[in-house]
Amino acid sequence: MKTTNYVLITGGSSGLGKELALQCAAKGFNIILIALPGSNAYSLAKHIRIEFDIEVHVFEFDLTNKTILAEKLDFILENFEISFLINNAGIGGTVSISESSFEALDNIIQLNIRSMTFITRRLLPHLIKHNKSYIMNISSMAAFTPIAYKTVYPASKAFVSSFSLGLREELQGSGLSVSVVYPGPIMTNSNVSGRIMKQGFMARLGLLPTQEIARIALNKTLNGHAVIIPGLWNSISYNLMKMLPLETKLKIVSREVRKEVELSF
Repeated sequence: MKTTNYVLITGGSSGLGKELALQCAAKGFNIILIALPGSNAYSLAKHIRIEFDIEVHVFEFDLTNKTILAEKLDFILENFEISFLINNAGIGGTVSISESSFEALDNIIQLNIRSMTFITRRLLPHLIKHNKSYIMNISSMAAFTPIAYKTVYPASKAFVSSFSLGLREELQGSGLSVSVVYPGPIMTNSNVSGRIMKQGFMARLGLLPTQEIARIALNKTLNGHAVIIPGLWNSISYNLMKMLPLETKLKIVSREVRKEVELSF
């Protein structure tokens, strides 16, 4: 019989997903980690079990494989009670679209949009039966404007934003609260960190420690906030961008991203 409630975290082996797992564990949540094969998930799970004395289960597979995704979710839902879903897994990149392969673009769409939508829809009946449950979807500050040299990524994160807020409204009156988080740049690994540093001073203003992003996102989600923008500068930037014409903010943001592309050659 399923009695213990879990938080399910996608992309949970590193970066923001890892920090969310650690902070959920510190709050006493039992955890299900979904990560790519060969990731750090099993080592992280062992550490969490020892430090926090909670249950942690790991499932390593590619979320873009819809057949395996369906099979794994069926198994998880048959064996575990989920009361909190964190859709954190995502992928991006900076490159001229003419230089990007179709496979790379399709991977962004499949991971950031399709798998997130499928997981949410599959878990909804199980989440909504609880008196209180939560969904945290990770979008990005990039969702607020189109960006040259990223193109598909901000579009995918705008989807996450729109989907989350529409779902939240649809679920008003239920015990299920949906939150969407818009982090600025995150230094998740050496490759990403290098790309952020190339974008210049303006891009670095929005940087926050990953632990702080996770803390803000988790606390505000559990307090029922709809829109979560971690960091003072990111909040200021969001409000300033709202006042600018689309063409102006598109040029401002794209100019900073172009620096990264030019310095890569």
